[in-house]
Amino acid sequence: MSDLSGWKIGFIGLGLMGKPMARNLKTAGAAMIVHNRSQAAVDELVLDGMTAGGSARRTAEQSDAVITMLSDTPAVEAVILGNDGVVEGLRPGCLVIDMGTTTVSKTREFAYAVEAKGGQYVDAPVSGGTVGALQATLSIMAGGEPAAFDRAWPVLAALGAKITHVGNVGAGQIAKAANQVIVGLTIGAIAEALTLARRAGADPAKVREALSGGFADSRILDLHGGRMVAGTFKPGAKATTQRKDMQQALDLASELGITLPATALNRDLYDVLIAAGNGELDHAALIKAIDLTA
Repeated sequence: MSDLSGWKIGFIGLGLMGKPMARNLKTAGAAMIVHNRSQAAVDELVLDGMTAGGSARRTAEQSDAVITMLSDTPAVEAVILGNDGVVEGLRPGCLVIDMGTTTVSKTREFAYAVEAKGGQYVDAPVSGGTVGALQATLSIMAGGEPAAFDRAWPVLAALGAKITHVGNVGAGQIAKAANQVIVGLTIGAIAEALTLARRAGADPAKVREALSGGFADSRILDLHGGRMVAGTFKPGAKATTQRKDMQQALDLASELGITLPATALNRDLYDVLIAAGNGELDHAALIKAIDLTA
């Protein structure tokens, strides 16, 4: 693991992913300053030896690097550019790393604002869910100037097992959009396949076992297919988040003048799931939109 001794890292956004990520950074030796919309998560991490930031601005004032791990683009915008936000407290040379899933156009806007204050910006969204966050085995796709990425490397290495510099600012978010299209469509494919198997009279657990090791095998069949078979949907990643990410991919495609028909259908299925009151379940619960008895 990276040695972050001497680093002061601000971490904003202590949800399902953010809390274990902040703990991994502390384990690597960083002094952690944490901030969150709800205070309970901050209080919990203060008991672990971290410092309460108090606000996004005051967190930035105390930090060599600030990481945001937030739910959506408006939340990132409010934290970085809003009143009492990161940019207001940014010290020259401070590194800002957005590790959530944020639109490409806004990512570039945030980078410009940070760089105008003398900071550096990296967009570094992740894949791997809460398991990857807990185990520091996330896949991280990063965008930013080479010097900013090089500086961010030891921080990212404390959080992930695979780190790829995709290109300049925004490239990480482009890669994450592609990732989420594949994740969403694969979850949908597995949900349809297991529903078909069950309705045709086969044991879906045995069908999943039979598919393992063949061309249909995948990490998603293993993890999310397992959740579908067991009918347990404690969120590793929420259905509402997956739906948001599918919409962001569709918006990016629209900006480029292309259509993603299967992605649009998948987004619509998540709408059905959420409308039924299941939005806070894991995104593997998509099977409930296909098999109403699941």
